[in-house]
Amino acid sequence: MNKGKIVFLNGVTSAGKTSIVDAIQLRSTEFFYVVANDLFENTIGDNYLREDYWKYLSEAIILMYHTAKLFSDHGKNVLIDGILVERPELKPHYDKVKDIFSGYPFYMVEVYCPLEICRQRNIERGDRAEDQSEWQNEIMATDIQYNCTVNTHLSSSEECADFILTSLFGKPDN
Repeated sequence: MNKGKIVFLNGVTSAGKTSIVDAIQLRSTEFFYVVANDLFENTIGDNYLREDYWKYLSEAIILMYHTAKLFSDHGKNVLIDGILVERPELKPHYDKVKDIFSGYPFYMVEVYCPLEICRQRNIERGDRAEDQSEWQNEIMATDIQYNCTVNTHLSSSEECADFILTSLFGKPDN
């Protein structure tokens, strides 16, 4: 069985990752599975998050990557809606990701949006701290080798999805 493709959308909160995931899922008959930081954070009991947020979140994030790998092992394509942060609990995060997905059809996509626009989106959402994108940006992994980059301030989620699918796989519906 062929391994499924794994596409990691990396960016700060409110950069537009989830909207792009939704657009990819509408445009492609092959990408209907998604794993996301937010979903895996919700698997952790609140008392543990209060006790040691980064310890437990870091464990859940690594489990999320292994879950994506499991989908791929079963021939299923999967989107990862996440952010590579370099916290002590995850360092070196990007190297860990590369090791976990070594030998897999793995693609890194940078989802970029100017921080002032992310701040406005955080305010509009109401479920994020106003400055969450800024502090995530400060701890985001650097020197990541991206297969492509999209800017959600200049392009719609649909345009970004089309660009990603075309850039990585040669056509919008792979």
